Amino acid sequence: MTAPAMPLPQWAQCLDTEGFRPRGRLTPQAALGPRTWFRVGGAAELLFQPASAEDLAQVLGRLPLEVPVLPLGACSNVIVRDGGIDGLVIRLARGFSTIRRDGDGLIVGAACLDMTVAEHATEAGLAGLEFLAGIPGSIGGGVAMNAGAYGSDMATVLDWVEIVTRDGGLLRLPAASLDFGYRHASLPPQAVVVRARLNAQEAPPAVIRQRIDEIRAARESAQPVRARTGGSTFRNPAPDESERKAWELIDAAGCRGLVVGGAQISEKHCNFMLNTGTATAADLERLGDVVRQRVHDHTAVTLRWEIRRIGRPAPQGTGDNT
Repeated sequence: MTAPAMPLPQWAQCLDTEGFRPRGRLTPQAALGPRTWFRVGGAAELLFQPASAEDLAQVLGRLPLEVPVLPLGACSNVIVRDGGIDGLVIRLARGFSTIRRDGDGLIVGAACLDMTVAEHATEAGLAGLEFLAGIPGSIGGGVAMNAGAYGSDMATVLDWVEIVTRDGGLLRLPAASLDFGYRHASLPPQAVVVRARLNAQEAPPAVIRQRIDEIRAARESAQPVRARTGGSTFRNPAPDESERKAWELIDAAGCRGLVVGGAQISEKHCNFMLNTGTATAADLERLGDVVRQRVHDHTAVTLRWEIRRIGRPAPQGTGDNT
């Protein structure tokens, strides 16, 4: 027997009426843990997978403004806490994964994986986007956090970005308006990136391919890419704080291989946390806090989280391995 469909939250009744229904999929109490690279975390109160930017704009335009909205991308650099996420969680999928050449650049949907965009650029003979092959995320998240690696970042290649605002507006913003900084872009609160144009330069595909192969080999040799991990845990300190990178500070504080519950600091690269198989989100967050404290005690440097920690902790006595 098929289980009855779970009802929408009271605040979402306006999204399923005789006069309006979104074309995309609404899923109450959608499990998020299996969607994250860490494989931990609770459920979304309501998950929306829009069919198009217009579909998303109509939903946000109807949704009461007091309801929190949170877009999630590839979930490669987040910890979803064990108690789940209140409000509307947005996950872009098929309708946001197109890639097309536009002169000396690419116009790409926000759901496109960075590595996929790098491959398309190679086939098109467009250089300058090779760094994306070393970032395990999506274009939307990359714009929102100015993702970067291997000598470049999103601020360097972005021409413009299209967003859906919290009130349902659809806007195109030039890159210069985003006030990019290290792992930061100034987007309107709760806005959702839906499409972007990336600048590039023509070059022989064989030359581009060689650079991508070099980036992939470097990543494979230095990072725990086959583990349940979440990318770099902490930002590198500013030069006036420390000349050492985050992993060097963590190593110097004796945290390589450190374990809390089912979470562990990677032996291979100690700015990466691992879910060894039994970790909860609480384990991972506690491990990160222990590392921050030890680094501060050892070096007086306060590490800042690069991984986003979102949602609510589990109620006391649940979702905890200690």
